[in-house]
Amino acid sequence: MSSFQGRLREYLFAYALIFVFLFVTHAPLLRLPYFWDEAGYFIPAARDLLLTGSLIPHTTLSNAHPPMVMLWLAFWWKASGFTPAVTRTAMLLIAAFALLGLWRLARDVANEQIAAATVLCTAVYSVFFAQSSMAHLDMMVCALTLWGLAMYVERRPVATIVFLALAPLAKETAIVTPLALLAWEILCPLLQRSTRRHEPFCLYQRNWLAAFSFLLCLVPLALWFLYHHHRTGFYFGNPEYLRYNLQATLTPLRIVLAILIRLWHALGYLNLFVLTLAAAFAMGLPPLPGPDGTLRPRIPINVQLVFGVVILAHVMALSALGGAVLARYMLPVVPLVILLCVSTLWRRAQHWPWWIALSCVAFVFALLTPPPYRIAPEDTLLYRDYVIVHKQAADELAARFPHARVLTAWPASDELTRPFLGYVKQPLAVAPIENFSALEIERAAQATDQFDVALLFPTKWQPPHPLFRSLPFGEELQERFFDYRQELGPQQVANILGGRTVRFLNRNNEWVAIVVIEKVENAGARDLELRRAP
Repeated sequence: MSSFQGRLREYLFAYALIFVFLFVTHAPLLRLPYFWDEAGYFIPAARDLLLTGSLIPHTTLSNAHPPMVMLWLAFWWKASGFTPAVTRTAMLLIAAFALLGLWRLARDVANEQIAAATVLCTAVYSVFFAQSSMAHLDMMVCALTLWGLAMYVERRPVATIVFLALAPLAKETAIVTPLALLAWEILCPLLQRSTRRHEPFCLYQRNWLAAFSFLLCLVPLALWFLYHHHRTGFYFGNPEYLRYNLQATLTPLRIVLAILIRLWHALGYLNLFVLTLAAAFAMGLPPLPGPDGTLRPRIPINVQLVFGVVILAHVMALSALGGAVLARYMLPVVPLVILLCVSTLWRRAQHWPWWIALSCVAFVFALLTPPPYRIAPEDTLLYRDYVIVHKQAADELAARFPHARVLTAWPASDELTRPFLGYVKQPLAVAPIENFSALEIERAAQATDQFDVALLFPTKWQPPHPLFRSLPFGEELQERFFDYRQELGPQQVANILGGRTVRFLNRNNEWVAIVVIEKVENAGARDLELRRAP
């Protein structure tokens, strides 16, 4: 019993240390209003659960995502208050749990030094850091997957099934991990017999019946889909959501392109290549001797193969499923890549701590500095720039044009009409459009009597100094397969709509522009003067 208490104290201390680190480093971000998908689905869905107790959202279209993250947020809102700071702190608790699971997994398969370095690299890696405080589903999937894998390598089958069955209740794509492990346990003995290697390929030597216990992980997710169908008539979300995330993605060329993007996300994205290339270079060096004269050990081959199978399964599955090819979807497996690289450097590189330090510096640089290629803003602190300029624009619209009808696109249309998202105190009238492409703006120009002001912003972030500017086929492929579109700038929109830009705010190419339609400019000024009069 004393041994158990000692281990419990050790893990509680490690968890507290990790959480404090995350909390301190995220302190400037905790009060930010909600961003993009947070504002568009996850926060409204969790708020509906808080107010009505319904697992099916009613203020936004249900997309059949399981409710675990929404339940988590609603619990903390009920206990502490409905504020962005509470939301982001609750998500930091999950991120700390993910890093604790990674620490345990790394200690199981390697040693304390590798575990500490892996946790540090993962914590400061841009995608992980940015997602740590955001109300998305992927961080909880990451946490439960890492703990499930830790239980798996510790040969705790019941705990493995529990964690890997809970993960799909955070996000349905988490079912990839147990299905990959099931396939590997079936195929691995066949591969072992076909080779002459004495080192075992298989982590487990179990019969097929035991391997099929991974199918138990399907049960909670299946029950959720049945419940969702009972309540909504749809198993996998509304028809448009299903079309975008499945039917429109099953094109061979798109799948190939998505696989390349997923490999980039797993191996090189946002300076991750600094660590992976260092590890690749170290593979050409001989192993270093340990204190006892023997060579430093590697992570066992059977464990590396398990990691490789899980990583490959995510690359393949998430290349065929999901309309948006977002880096955060790979969060469950990027820490495994980091762990393998750190272990390789520890084993073979004489000055391996310097390589770890260099990698961490590269990760922090990517977090703070926009890269020369397109990314999703929530992968770095660009999302903070977005939120700041949108909040400033919303404040100005509320002050200067409180009764104006605002032409804008989603998610700004939600930001201006839903005060609980943190942008406005009172909802503004909005005339929504799909985007700011030439076609949409031309359509809007035919109905300028339906809006008074336009709030413009880039729905696809563009790097200030992009690479490969001379490759037009890239634009064509992105427009065809990945929902990219050319949008007009503020002056072009102002010219078409017959207005003028009265405010332009820009932070790292996250910009907003307020365009006043000439016919209402004087009326807006008079409204402002009347409100200022005593």
